[in-house]
Amino acid sequence: MELFERLMKLDRRWVFLLLIIVCVWAYASSFSVPILVMPEVQSIYDKVEGLPEGSVVLVAIDYDPNNLAELHPMTYALVEQCWRKKIKTIFTALSMNGPGMCVQAIRDITDSVSRDKEYNGVMYKGREVVNGVDYCFLGYKPYYAIVILGMGQAFNQPYPTDYYGTPLDEVPMMRGIINYDQVDLVVDISGGNITDAWISYGQGRFGFDLALGLTGVMTAQYYPYLGSGQIIGIMGGLLGAAQYEKLTDNPGRAKDGMRVQLPAHLVIILFIVMGNVGFFANKWRMKREGRA
Repeated sequence: MELFERLMKLDRRWVFLLLIIVCVWAYASSFSVPILVMPEVQSIYDKVEGLPEGSVVLVAIDYDPNNLAELHPMTYALVEQCWRKKIKTIFTALSMNGPGMCVQAIRDITDSVSRDKEYNGVMYKGREVVNGVDYCFLGYKPYYAIVILGMGQAFNQPYPTDYYGTPLDEVPMMRGIINYDQVDLVVDISGGNITDAWISYGQGRFGFDLALGLTGVMTAQYYPYLGSGQIIGIMGGLLGAAQYEKLTDNPGRAKDGMRVQLPAHLVIILFIVMGNVGFFANKWRMKREGRA
């Protein structure tokens, strides 16, 4: 029983040290983690893949740097899929730090799309992605519920200019795009309660197709909306991002992250089991000795 008592008193710093060692080993290793694609992720991919050239997808970058590891890979895989298929993209950022995330993503994905690459057996020629022609970044506005409602009337109501100061009426891509009626899909990639506003004030009021990209801890609470048909799909956490990368044949940070996350989770589960065994074994011993 002395072993169990020592386990109960184990300094947590040893746990963190072991986790660091396991994560470094996993990152340096070359093994791969099998990814099983869930239907809620497949439905988003199928929706985008079925859109014809020239369609419009609105991508809401509603997350901060603290959610970057989980949500940035979703943005990269989704937007590159759109641009490879020549689908026009409107970006919004209703989180205060969202514009920084969006600018970084646009820069990196633009560079990727400029190179010839094969996805799922289809060769896509590299091309230049042009601001105002292939995409329009509207930028950040406060009071997200009001902004979502305003865009339902006309995009130029809450956004008279785009992020770069160009009047929205002068942006070539936005000619003929007045409100959500001209948008084929809205994807909210969010790390907070802005998602609730997109469901209540956006989809609930205007009836557009809505898909969600969420952090892992948020995902479970939005499945009822999936069952009711208010949203068409969910990408949940790093696993959801890795599934979308697999579907788009565009492996990136999410797939690498899964290689690190899996052994780290196994170590955490091991310590949880050891802690519970130690607790109940120690309790049983105390009961036998009449100290319980």
